Amino acid sequence: MPTDFWDHEFFMKMAIRQARLALADGEVPAGAVIVRATDAAGRAIRPILIAQARNQVERLKDPTAHAEMIAITQASGAGGDWRLAGTVLYATKEPCPMCAGAIMLARIHTVVFGAADPQRGGAGSAFNILDNPALNHRCRPIGGVMEEECQALLREFFASCRTRGIRILRQSAQDSGERSRTNSTAGRMSIRTCNGPIRMLRLKG
Repeated sequence: MPTDFWDHEFFMKMAIRQARLALADGEVPAGAVIVRATDAAGRAIRPILIAQARNQVERLKDPTAHAEMIAITQASGAGGDWRLAGTVLYATKEPCPMCAGAIMLARIHTVVFGAADPQRGGAGSAFNILDNPALNHRCRPIGGVMEEECQALLREFFASCRTRGIRILRQSAQDSGERSRTNSTAGRMSIRTCNGPIRMLRLKG
């Protein structure tokens, strides 16, 4: 594979653009692109972009709708074959175990990612799925490409989540207080309504 001489940042920037679209949609900002590096005979060719995708879990209500999964589906459809040998996948975040498993099944040659995921990463940070000698296919992982830019997107997302969470808690407390005051007022009105007719009956008696 001729990827050692590639400008990995060029393709990672494409993945970052996808991640920004995900961020704008309120999704975890993850983007992925797949590039073909060889022809059917295994000869090196000029890189061809065959898939690009972003995280759409919330939009599709699908826990498997990660950027890498969608990109793999696109690339398989474009090439008419589920085997993606001779391709390189770029991801802004280290693939999770689910995506790493799909990458292995698709026979992708190389995965280039930006931000590592020490808790759930499937490219070696937490689980060594991509380059595991016990599996029938081994994928070459390359991490840390434009890492700071990719991490910045994740920090922005989680900061906005915290801000939204605080706003929701404040709004909930405010709504709860308003309901309590409304219920208290309604109770007093009910008492006065009941007392009114009673006094009237006494006057008539």
